[in-house]
Amino acid sequence: KMEVQEPLGDLPVSERRRIVIIGAGPSGYTAAMYTARAKLRPLLFCGPLTGGQLMLTSDIENFPGYPEAVSGPQMMDDFRRQAERFGAEICENIVEAVDLSQRPFRLRLGGEKTVVQADALIIATGATATWLNAPEEEYVKGRGVSTCAVCDGALCMGEDVLVVGGGDTALEDALFLARFASIVTLVHRKGEFRASALMLERAARDPNITIKRFRQVKRWLHDDSGLTGAELEDPRDPHVTETLKVAGAFIAIGHDAQSKLFNGQLAMDEDGYILHARPASSTMTSVPGVFSCGDISDRRYRQAATAAGQGCQSALDAERWLDRVPEVGY
Repeated sequence: KMEVQEPLGDLPVSERRRIVIIGAGPSGYTAAMYTARAKLRPLLFCGPLTGGQLMLTSDIENFPGYPEAVSGPQMMDDFRRQAERFGAEICENIVEAVDLSQRPFRLRLGGEKTVVQADALIIATGATATWLNAPEEEYVKGRGVSTCAVCDGALCMGEDVLVVGGGDTALEDALFLARFASIVTLVHRKGEFRASALMLERAARDPNITIKRFRQVKRWLHDDSGLTGAELEDPRDPHVTETLKVAGAFIAIGHDAQSKLFNGQLAMDEDGYILHARPASSTMTSVPGVFSCGDISDRRYRQAATAAGQGCQSALDAERWLDRVPEVGY
């Protein structure tokens, strides 16, 4: 049974669109470009952080078509301009409520007392990385501190780096970075790791990886150019500290799926990632006409290239679904 947090059936309608996209980033912008080229007049709500997590990335070297490194903000600006060139309308309003219990679907924007109707909906709200919120972290985000080792690891060739976390992702990041870095220091605030014994054993055997238990980042160290190191402390005794000089740091303590808008209305896994009804053949969710793409459904790859690819899939899935639905009525 669908549980709508805020029923929107009584609010007046400001406009109706064949397709609405919630969320920017590679998946949302790609979906907007494809649906715009299909003459579906997509309306994309990107919110204030247009471009998603890539807005915090300084250099991207692994996206096809960019032979030279490109900054995340520049890439997202390219994506946006390409979508707009084909007619996609992009709005920076925040969607505060969604009602999927009736058709057309209804969306209420922040501060509005009207709703936008959508015949089809593509969700590309993504998943935000969990940060430590240690002192000086805002300054070094994207300037030496990252949440994606696969994205930024190659930038630390021959350098000493730090990995923070105790799960399989942290261990995978440490093993991956050991291919490029001189020394990888893996720190965990507890004595026991959540990671599998096999992953921990592999990391312990790697000569380029040093494991430090009962250590957490007290504060980040930096100069005008970016990260220079980290001050670590023992969570059991904050007086026990040490300074570690590193050129890069990778935080691997989890992600938060941005799916609260759809709680009770769409099928999700235990961590709030939106599930596809037929994962092998479509990006449609548990509600026909609602599609999801990018990190909101992909908890494995989390790459710009895979997000863009899934944005293309969602756009094609939505276009074909709309072809089977009458223009008026359902």
